[in-house]
Amino acid sequence: MTANNSPETTSHESGVVVTRIFDAPRALVWKAWTDPQHLMKWWGPKNFTLPTCKVDLRVGGKYLFCMRSPEGKDLWSTGTYREVVPREKLVYIYSFADEKGNIVPASHYWMGVDLPLEMKVIITFEDHQGKTKMTLRHIGLPAGEMEEMTSVGWNESFDKLAASLK
Repeated sequence: MTANNSPETTSHESGVVVTRIFDAPRALVWKAWTDPQHLMKWWGPKNFTLPTCKVDLRVGGKYLFCMRSPEGKDLWSTGTYREVVPREKLVYIYSFADEKGNIVPASHYWMGVDLPLEMKVIITFEDHQGKTKMTLRHIGLPAGEMEEMTSVGWNESFDKLAASLK
């Protein structure tokens, strides 16, 4: 089960939109986003890992992820789920964090530019010709380099997601 080889990615003033078609049932793609054991298989750009992943999947519930770079640097993120519609839609707030889940600015890590303390991520899941069409919207990114880097990071993550669905 693989992803469409030509993902549709668009940038606009408020962030990034990525649409991918996965050769997997919608229930499995949903599980990949919501089950910590599955998230740990694919989350993060190429050569990054996710050694820590806590998910409280409910409206108002929080998540805490630790993404590790190939150089061994940890980047923590946290957020709150705003909308959870099983197998259809997931909306959450994304923030950089410390290992205790306290929100920190992006400059706390190796990023030279500060991003908003909170950004919104919306993922929709649809049946599409026996496969799953997933659309991600990452809202609140400043235009330019950070938007481009985020787009690359999501697409590399989704390549890993496709491989994890096999």
